[in-house]
Amino acid sequence: MTTKFPDSFDYQGFNAPMRTECDIYDLVIEGNLPAEINGQWYRTTPDPQYPPMLGHDTYLSGDGMISSFKFENGHIDYKMRYIMTERLKAERKARRGLFGLYRNPFTDDSSVRGVNRCVYNTTPIFHGGKLLALKEDGRAMNLDPHTLETLGEWDYGGKLKTKTMTAHSRLDEDTGDLYFFGYEAGGLATRDISYCIANKEGELVKEEWFEAPYVSLMHDFAVTKEHAIFPVFPTTCDLERLKAGGVHWVCEPDKDTFIGIMPREGSVKHMHWFRRPACSAFHFMNAYTEGKYVHLDFGIGKYAPFPFMLEASHIHPKPEDMAYGRVVRWSFDMSKPGEKFEEYNLAPSGDFPRIANKDHMKDYGIGYYERFDMEAAPPLMAGPVGVGFNTLSRLEIKSGKLKSWHSNKPVTIQEEIHIPSKQPGHEGYLALVADLHETQLSDVLVFEAEHVDKGPIATAHLPLRLRNQVHGNWVPAEQLK
Repeated sequence: MTTKFPDSFDYQGFNAPMRTECDIYDLVIEGNLPAEINGQWYRTTPDPQYPPMLGHDTYLSGDGMISSFKFENGHIDYKMRYIMTERLKAERKARRGLFGLYRNPFTDDSSVRGVNRCVYNTTPIFHGGKLLALKEDGRAMNLDPHTLETLGEWDYGGKLKTKTMTAHSRLDEDTGDLYFFGYEAGGLATRDISYCIANKEGELVKEEWFEAPYVSLMHDFAVTKEHAIFPVFPTTCDLERLKAGGVHWVCEPDKDTFIGIMPREGSVKHMHWFRRPACSAFHFMNAYTEGKYVHLDFGIGKYAPFPFMLEASHIHPKPEDMAYGRVVRWSFDMSKPGEKFEEYNLAPSGDFPRIANKDHMKDYGIGYYERFDMEAAPPLMAGPVGVGFNTLSRLEIKSGKLKSWHSNKPVTIQEEIHIPSKQPGHEGYLALVADLHETQLSDVLVFEAEHVDKGPIATAHLPLRLRNQVHGNWVPAEQLK
């Protein structure tokens, strides 16, 4: 008999497990959904099938759930399926949780020692004709882009040597090439980093390895037309701690932050390391090369924001320490030796940055991201950090001008996606899932990107609550054909 889930924020309210696979044909839509929006918005979500074996765990450990919103000529259909991992198959057979702490195999039940414990719950990408689900402690999982059926782990026809593929890859829309990396590439708690390139046909054409200064939680990286950028923040792993039954990640603010930059098509032998005091970041808005400078834009914070990491680190931050203090630009002069670089403020704090795909890796003008605004609404619990975002913002990079929207109802919002428009001069659309705390249901909100402050132009109503996705991506219909 399946027991109750833990009485903690990771499993309560909008974080309560759904454990639901479903198809919903033709969502009810209010407003005007433009008929030109045709394609699929894929999302991956942690959603545990069974309560954690040890009686507690983090939201991030949940079994991978793949879902899609299919936009077609003014209609939206919804589909959601579990990703059938080796881990989920083993637990379903036993009808109970068998895996221990987040990313610590030494805490697993003896019956599943050696079983692939990756849940593939973080990011879906579409490349080379394949829909791949990513989580950074394993390789990719190949899924059918139409049925969402699990097809099996993807290793580029046996060519991929790294044991891990990060949750965030970078696509060059001009060439179709996919750039990605893996940390702990050689195995648990190793300093090995892999740097890989797959061509537009989905064939692996490059894989090189190097060592990071220490084992770091490298959730994201950035790529320009000329450079690849590897940030190393002091949220660290130690093998002996894992063997003793401890957590995978702790924050070590006495360690410095490192940033490695290398020629994009060159060798890791030409890595230039920069350095600054400890800080934290998880997602990067964009990066581009301008002459001798490499620019990197993102939201910066003091510590990793996840409560289970802070607790393990014996850090009890003040509220102002937990907000990602600001959106910044780091500018690196590649013509000079040494470790120093410049930092400039761009905008108020926030995360989940997005830009139009056509602007990736280039000098750009517009970015979008999410913020928590205390003046807009009181904090509400949703997602792995605890407090959910409540404000969607459009940032003009050069001027710093900000346009923002927040609901007049108690809601939290999940990560937005950008949908391009075929209309000349049109900035495209933004879409996100909003969690309505009054009804405990979820809606899809669609905005005109240029006029986000005017509110959604269309709202699609779901007859259920959606757990917070980690990440999602838009795939135009013509690519899926």
